[in-house]
Amino acid sequence: MIIGVPKEIKTNENRVALVPAGVEALVGAGHTVHVERGAGEGSGFGDSAYVAAGATILPTADDVWAKAEMIFKVKEPIAIEWPRMRKGQLIYTYFHFAADEALTRAVIKSGAVAVAYETVQLPSGELPLLTPMSEVAGRMAVQEGAKYLERHHGGSGILLGGVPGVAPGRVVIIGGGVVGTNAAKMAAGLGAHVTILDISLERLRYLDDVMPANVDTAYSNRYNILEQISTADLVVGAVLLPGAKAPHLVKRADLKRMKPGSVIVDVAVDQGGCVETIRPTTHEDPTYFVDGILHYAVANMPGGVPRTSTLALTNATLPYGLTLARLGWQEACRRDPALALGLNVVDGQVVYPGVAEAFGLPLADVRSVL
Repeated sequence: MIIGVPKEIKTNENRVALVPAGVEALVGAGHTVHVERGAGEGSGFGDSAYVAAGATILPTADDVWAKAEMIFKVKEPIAIEWPRMRKGQLIYTYFHFAADEALTRAVIKSGAVAVAYETVQLPSGELPLLTPMSEVAGRMAVQEGAKYLERHHGGSGILLGGVPGVAPGRVVIIGGGVVGTNAAKMAAGLGAHVTILDISLERLRYLDDVMPANVDTAYSNRYNILEQISTADLVVGAVLLPGAKAPHLVKRADLKRMKPGSVIVDVAVDQGGCVETIRPTTHEDPTYFVDGILHYAVANMPGGVPRTSTLALTNATLPYGLTLARLGWQEACRRDPALALGLNVVDGQVVYPGVAEAFGLPLADVRSVL
């Protein structure tokens, strides 16, 4: 198969979909890999490393998209890339369709085959291609939240860990999955008082067993959310419904209950956010205020630490990518039900329920395209 790796062009996105070791594995398996010039520079991988691994460097994104039967990406294609998509082309990346109707309709119109990292799902419920970036984003959420609590960034001037004689800050995490767990680890390590809310009692029992003493758990309901955010210095949104839009669990009116200068970091912004007042921001302009509450909503948080993120992402995506390239998407998805759940849009048809539901679109049975 002919595989293309274009440079990511979303604002301040420095990740790349394949490291040279991944290129070497694909070329060794008999595939051809074209990499856009400079695609790996933001993550510390120069063109010479890709050439040494067996890739061909092409000068422009148009060249890569035109030649490739399969595109490896990190982020969803943005508007300038939509005309490059074509019928039958396999695009393997994060899409987060349910939060972007224009993108959804562009992919439908193109006739491309969209395999979304974020909806590949194992029988256990684990999302193996989302997990590494969720780990990064969860840890970054506390790192960024702690920074923006500083007074010169507009925060309330709270040090999350406190000092002897001064109480630590309070961190409230809505969602106890991969993002929430990693956020809690970071916040607890800083010495903050942490509360994790989740709707799964089984998950809360697990977290109660493994977390340190400065982490509490609470069942996620409307009453408890309001009670917790009223004393929080940092609120982390870590809610995920695979492939679907996140529910708004914190309403605009609720912000009046929060302390002025407190910070919200909504990692769920990729899926529409679990805070009603959230809207996507960029690393270049990451924050804004609503009713005195600082909102941080960078939609590609792991892009801020591209070296770590790229390596972690490729570790997870390459095995599935090798299978797709070897067998073709139809046979690969027939053999692996987890990978079949990654199919979102195929030849103009929406085949993932969460995407169809988000925009009232017809839903095709995925079995009909396999």
